[in-house]
Amino acid sequence: MIDTFFALVPTGLTQGLIIAFVALGVMVPFRLLNFPDLTSEGTFPLGGCFCAILLIHGYPPITALLLAAIAGGIMGIFTAGIHISLRVNTLLCGIIVSTILYSINLRLMGKPNLALFNQESIFSFLADTQTNKTILLLALNIIVITVFYQFLKTEKGLRFRAVGLNPTVAMHQGTHLTLYTFFGLFLGNALNGFSGALMVQIQGYADVGMGVGIIIQALAAMMLGETLIGTQKRYQLLLAPFVGALVYLQIQGLVMALGLQPSDFKLVTGVIVLLTLSIQLKRSTATKRLL
Repeated sequence: MIDTFFALVPTGLTQGLIIAFVALGVMVPFRLLNFPDLTSEGTFPLGGCFCAILLIHGYPPITALLLAAIAGGIMGIFTAGIHISLRVNTLLCGIIVSTILYSINLRLMGKPNLALFNQESIFSFLADTQTNKTILLLALNIIVITVFYQFLKTEKGLRFRAVGLNPTVAMHQGTHLTLYTFFGLFLGNALNGFSGALMVQIQGYADVGMGVGIIIQALAAMMLGETLIGTQKRYQLLLAPFVGALVYLQIQGLVMALGLQPSDFKLVTGVIVLLTLSIQLKRSTATKRLL
């Protein structure tokens, strides 16, 4: 069992570094804007499907990656627009857009899946080893987290956070709530699309159903990270999805090493979410008692 677990660690690390982008993309609207968003169920596969089409049509891997991220971000704006213009519940907006995107993704590819084994990827320029792929993904995570951390320290970043913390006060301070909501949903879903494109490039194929269950995995990773390192400071808030994703994927590896089937992952994910919620509730109750 131990040998099996350690054999799965490198793969789990690589997958975790990709899922970390989705966890961060879910955290941005959820924690910073107080806008629970489920659009990642659609924008994650959108990024993958769009990237696959671009690669097949000869676009450079980096260009395909960035355009896939932008495509995901645009759909995030669409989600925000539905909520703002029609006053639809945020969760329902995400469900509606994800449902629409399933048909769009299928239309884009023309069939349920596409093989990309003969296409170049951003990993093609490296020696084909797990270590090199992990280092590249780790570097991308560090860059994204660092840039976002620096942004949150700026005046616009503080206004961005204020929209979620207290929109009434933010509005009285001259903050354009709609603009920052659009920006937050664009950013979060751009990260989802970016992650989907990375997944397609590393695994060598795109599938229209690749986003099924991704939101609960991202939430589990985010909450697991928050439970492990906290959310009191900005850097903790940004590192929590990253740390949680790495730990979560290693837990999946442990589950496989114990002999459970991949079909049991959703059960394990649900248990992780419930446990983290229970721990957070106990901590919150203890803090209130001390106060």
